Amino acid sequence: MKYKRKQAKYFYMFISPWLVGFFLLTFIPLIYSLYLSLTQYNGSSAPQFIGLQNYTDILFHDDLFKKSLINSFHYALIAVPTSLTLALLIAFLLSRESKASNFFQIVFYFPSIAAGAAVFTVAKFLLKGEGGLINYILSVFGIQGPYWLTDSKWAMNALALVNLIFCGSQMLIFLAGIKQIPASYYEAAKIDGAGSIKCFFKITLPLISNVFAFNLVMGIINAFQVFVQPLIMTGGGPFKKTYMYGMYIYDSGFSFGRFGYAASLAWIMFVIILFISMFILKSLQKRMNYED
Repeated sequence: MKYKRKQAKYFYMFISPWLVGFFLLTFIPLIYSLYLSLTQYNGSSAPQFIGLQNYTDILFHDDLFKKSLINSFHYALIAVPTSLTLALLIAFLLSRESKASNFFQIVFYFPSIAAGAAVFTVAKFLLKGEGGLINYILSVFGIQGPYWLTDSKWAMNALALVNLIFCGSQMLIFLAGIKQIPASYYEAAKIDGAGSIKCFFKITLPLISNVFAFNLVMGIINAFQVFVQPLIMTGGGPFKKTYMYGMYIYDSGFSFGRFGYAASLAWIMFVIILFISMFILKSLQKRMNYED
């Protein structure tokens, strides 16, 4: 009994820095933001409690809320599947141990740890309608490149295209899952005459279903929270076709001085993401692999 008490004392002592940080930097601000969502607050005067008025205004009278939310859904529907597919394909190709594999893992992962703002600034210049490198390369082959970031038909696709640069994190997670699969499974399948494609769909994909579900949920969360990319590359244009939900939260608080309204927007997004994540996990539960 004395040993268990001593063990518990050391346990709480070692995690106390994390607990202090969690309460000061996460839990308390979270509760305060929930309180602010029920107030009218401009950042200077004291918050005035108004109940659920912010929420009713957002849900029933705010067209920009609907526009930004639809744009975020549109972006997620394009960016998440393409990023997952590319990350899974690269992970499968790099799953064999070799020096080249280790090198390309670093190459593909590096953009994920680079400064996002710098990458998006470079991508903006590459995708310029006139004088951009991408359109110049296309012109060499006789192809007239579009105005990627200023054409309403291409702007959202251009953002999703640039998002592929950051699939390195998902790739490493997929790769870790693939390497946990025993090699004997593939050897037995090859003896039975299965090729690489059949092995992928019959062995690899089912056995990394947990990893796939994790990357899918995290990808959706990141897609709905996207902010820096459209802010730098398109500014929300053209005609607010790429005006994302995160940009509206930022503008509501820091541009319009409606911090209570911005907090309400943030909590609505939290509920939406929570519902989508629970729905996806529930839907994929029967397909997920729990075998050690």
